[in-house]
Amino acid sequence: MTHILHRAIHWTPPVAVRGQGIELFDASGKSYIDASGGAAVSCLGHGHPHVIAALHAQLDRMAYAHTGFFTTDVAEQLADRLVEDAPLGLDHVYLVSGGSEAIEAALKMARQYFVEKGEPRRRHIIARRQSYHGNTLGALATGGNEWRRAQFQPLLIETHHIDPCYAYRFQDAGEGDEAYAARAARQLEDKILELGADEVIAFVAEPVVGATLGAVPPVADYFKHVRAICDRYGVLLILDEVMCGMGRTGTLHACEQDGIAPDLLTIAKGLGGGYQPIGAVLLSRQIFDAFAIGSGFFQHGHTYMGHPMAAAAGLAVQEVIRGDNLLENVRAMGAVLDQRLRQRFGNHHHVGDIRGRGLFRGVELVLDRATREPFDPNLKLNARVKREAMARGLMVYPMGGTIDGVRGDHVLLAPPFIVDAGDTDRIVERLGEAVDAAVASAF
Repeated sequence: MTHILHRAIHWTPPVAVRGQGIELFDASGKSYIDASGGAAVSCLGHGHPHVIAALHAQLDRMAYAHTGFFTTDVAEQLADRLVEDAPLGLDHVYLVSGGSEAIEAALKMARQYFVEKGEPRRRHIIARRQSYHGNTLGALATGGNEWRRAQFQPLLIETHHIDPCYAYRFQDAGEGDEAYAARAARQLEDKILELGADEVIAFVAEPVVGATLGAVPPVADYFKHVRAICDRYGVLLILDEVMCGMGRTGTLHACEQDGIAPDLLTIAKGLGGGYQPIGAVLLSRQIFDAFAIGSGFFQHGHTYMGHPMAAAAGLAVQEVIRGDNLLENVRAMGAVLDQRLRQRFGNHHHVGDIRGRGLFRGVELVLDRATREPFDPNLKLNARVKREAMARGLMVYPMGGTIDGVRGDHVLLAPPFIVDAGDTDRIVERLGEAVDAAVASAF
């Protein structure tokens, strides 16, 4: 009997009792390779001594001080580090407790920015179908996954959605990458003009789409087109790097690889590596100045924002990533992981696409490789893969509804930045066995 409302009511998960390196251990002593970082969170793995020492030291000094009364050295140091490493033009930080909070804050910042500028008519948010931006109401409304949104629709603010840049499904036969990127981005311009350019607040997008699509990167110069369109109509660009950011794709910020900088950038997961709940919004000077010249404050706040323990964890994690040159390992092991996945699944009859960047990889499962037809959603293939993987001591992040919120299955991989080539071999071997067993059980 459990008094916890678990994620699935008719399933009680195993009890995790210990974590070390890339593995978690349950109460029976069984080990699991954390090949998904939980939900792309545990970038340093488990039990990292530097982070643990930093948390002990901060706890000895002070656990909590409300930001309505105080700032703290550790929060200031973390903000300094984040701005030092930020994309060009982002020079202030708003610390929160997670990704959904970061998105909510960014949406409010975007709206208040235009109010402060004397443009209160701006009210529309545009995002992309099959995106995920969090589970609080504003974030859920912004996200484009219909299955997640459906039962809460009456509570959601009005938002607008265009297609994702999803080459495997939406690029036409014979269409070059540059042509497809331009066509996909043109949907944003069309939607802005449809809604009225002077009434749109922002466009929100994940540079590499995480949970709902399975590590789908943009094609060619898609995001340069997006940046130019936003600039043309005075629309803010909010990039959601909660899952794909903080080194996950091989650069600290995923958008670095696309050669652009947003007006607002949300981060979380890999910021604190799971050692404490923490997220942040990085905002541009123009947005900060609008608040400073106008009302003098951002009309928002949370009890635990800027929490000293969380800031200590975030700072320690970023110190390890920089000090141990882990971004180089992400790039090197990302290439190895991609190679191993292609060796194992490249000719697999039920694998349609292998994609991603760095240590952020997705495998899309299909009923037929030639036609790209998905499995029947009623088979719940993604759940079968998770069950078979856990039985083999492997944590991966399978999801359903890849194509439209209902049809399609994929598996997301996001192992810790500390993995080596031997670890990737074990991950792919166990994943291969799990996929084969899941597919066999579905027929």
